[in-house]
Amino acid sequence: MKHILQTGQLRCYDSTGREISCSGSGQDGEYRAGEPWSGDRFEVQGEVVHDHLTGLCWAGNANIGGFPVGWLEALAQIVLLNRNVYGGCNDWRLPNRRELRSLMSYQEKKPSLPAGHPFQNVYLGWYWTSTSAAIHPAYAWYIHLEGARMFYGSKDQYYLFWPVRGQGNGLLPVTAADRCFDDSGWELSCQKSGQDGEIQAGASWPQPRFAVNEALVTDRLTDLVWARNANVTGQALTWDQALEAIRRLNKEGYGGIARWRLPNINELESLVDCRFHSPALSADHPFADMQEGYWSSTTSFFETDWAWVLYLDKGACGVGYKPGKTFYIWPVTSLVEGGEIAFK
Repeated sequence: MKHILQTGQLRCYDSTGREISCSGSGQDGEYRAGEPWSGDRFEVQGEVVHDHLTGLCWAGNANIGGFPVGWLEALAQIVLLNRNVYGGCNDWRLPNRRELRSLMSYQEKKPSLPAGHPFQNVYLGWYWTSTSAAIHPAYAWYIHLEGARMFYGSKDQYYLFWPVRGQGNGLLPVTAADRCFDDSGWELSCQKSGQDGEIQAGASWPQPRFAVNEALVTDRLTDLVWARNANVTGQALTWDQALEAIRRLNKEGYGGIARWRLPNINELESLVDCRFHSPALSADHPFADMQEGYWSSTTSFFETDWAWVLYLDKGACGVGYKPGKTFYIWPVTSLVEGGEIAFK
């Protein structure tokens, strides 16, 4: 699988939040899909921390600004860091939403960073990204370090920022954002803005990105295969019902596949195109019957009777109460070796 990180989730939980065996659960902790982490992921190099998983370098001080600032002020403070050659480097920038999400561990909380991380002064609050929210360009995406939620906030509100540098090793894809906006939501030139739309850091997307094969859609960026019908059950389900529905699809061989699973939250987020909203997918996507929210197989470690959800209209990563009949399923499977679909 390409361009997908493991979530870091190693355990499995039922709908009451009780830990259970992962065997046969169909949960993220059983499949652990994505690029695995290594024990020596982070290397401290003076005031800089090198992430060997993504190739990105982060400020070792996770609260380098010292106090919350507005979005434009965060971008301006990055300029000052470069002028002062902080850590011996002058190419710092505000991370885009995929870069900041890459630090999140879904088996940790307070903070939601990998166990044993070397960062200092981590604040359990919101951190800005350089990516404007397509649904409301006067807002930008931010991530909460207490539990890893990703939503968007008004650019004139005050939050922290965490500088990053480098273009990475190609593991993380671009967000596709290609426009820049001020704090009132007016479009402006991207030149020297420091915004995601200017930097466009990450691996580029193949063109075309999606290949259709009857009831199946192959994402050529990630090598994931999705059901073309994004509402295969025709109704909202509880989390337990979602996992059971996947088992039924495998018994029935839906679309000729018997290896469907409920995607983890990183797999769901990989579909998001940050240029669009309602849904937050590329304008030429081939999917049918899109719904507002989708269950992932990833439990919220902050509250284990909740699970992660992709809010597709917005492109946000939040959580849902497992017993609630509130979200839909979007089955996924992976290409096998040689780039072939594992048909039944």
